[in-house]
Amino acid sequence: MKIELKEITIAEVVEDYKDSQEEGVTGFGGRLDIRPKYQREFVYKDKQRDAVIETVRKNFPLNVMYWVKNSDDSYEVLDGQQRTISICEYVKGDFSLEFQYFHNLTADEQEQILNYKLMVYFCEGTDKEKLDWFKTINIAGEKLTDQELRNAIYTGTWLSDAKRYFSKSGCAAYGLASDYLNGSPIRQDYLEAAIYWIAHGQIEGYMASHQHDPNANELWLYFQSVISWVKVTFPNYRKEMKGLDWGFLYNEFKDKPQDSKKLEDEIAVLMQDEDVTAKKGIYNYVLTRNEKHLNIRGFTDKQKREVYEKQKGICPKCDKDKHYELSEMEADHIKPWHEGGKTESANCQMLCKMHNRIKSGK
Repeated sequence: MKIELKEITIAEVVEDYKDSQEEGVTGFGGRLDIRPKYQREFVYKDKQRDAVIETVRKNFPLNVMYWVKNSDDSYEVLDGQQRTISICEYVKGDFSLEFQYFHNLTADEQEQILNYKLMVYFCEGTDKEKLDWFKTINIAGEKLTDQELRNAIYTGTWLSDAKRYFSKSGCAAYGLASDYLNGSPIRQDYLEAAIYWIAHGQIEGYMASHQHDPNANELWLYFQSVISWVKVTFPNYRKEMKGLDWGFLYNEFKDKPQDSKKLEDEIAVLMQDEDVTAKKGIYNYVLTRNEKHLNIRGFTDKQKREVYEKQKGICPKCDKDKHYELSEMEADHIKPWHEGGKTESANCQMLCKMHNRIKSGK
């Protein structure tokens, strides 16, 4: 890859600056693509954005930026999108710094900003070289998420359409499912979750096979189906429903009839059960019947010692003359939890490790 360092003034960068849904984000007289398809959305917080402007106004140096030079004499921002947009939006008048907009500054102050020189590396090379360099230089700063790196590798028509649904502030996926997903659309968390579900965890394989599809209709329709199924199956929303792997439950149980009222009655009981320490796991449990999702409260060391002393170190399943140390025994529910047995001393017995494993099927 060929690399050349140049000085570019802010006045040159902000010339014909545009940020539109249709044409993307451009500047430098329309020749600079500030947010190429492989780039993330604008993620700077106000404090970070303001720090950029303060650095410029004090005439301190900003970190070097990287632009890719294309064959048609156009450019792409490889690194520096967040700083570039912060600068352009300030000059455009979209925000103020310490209650001063750009137009409130004196002519000398405005000129100082516009004449400020950005240090920019101009890079030329193949698509693969550009993407490899992109990953390398983004190790520092606002670190890329795994999905942002995947977007850089599998950019294309499919990804552009998918990002329309999943990757914008206030996007359709956010409006539909913000109560059910963790993370942020602009950091690609929604897109990652949707692909993870539909591809059964094989995100890279799915993106590679669909990279040049004309649209992401399959993914968007699937995602809508998942959320609709969740809302019908569990109509009474609780905060514990946020962040579960709903797509995997949908994949397994979508064709199995569910009684929503019966499920809700059971969920309400389990939410009040003090032995259930993982309340989020209740939704997995009522479908899978796997108690591991509930993280059932174990007996305390005090309860174990109390029962051990009563049994005098004897396992009720073994020879009555055989004595065990406490460390050689494990606590067991006499009446299993799923049959209503509580995690309390009266329902506890100490078994030798062998018999406890035989009983629990371990």
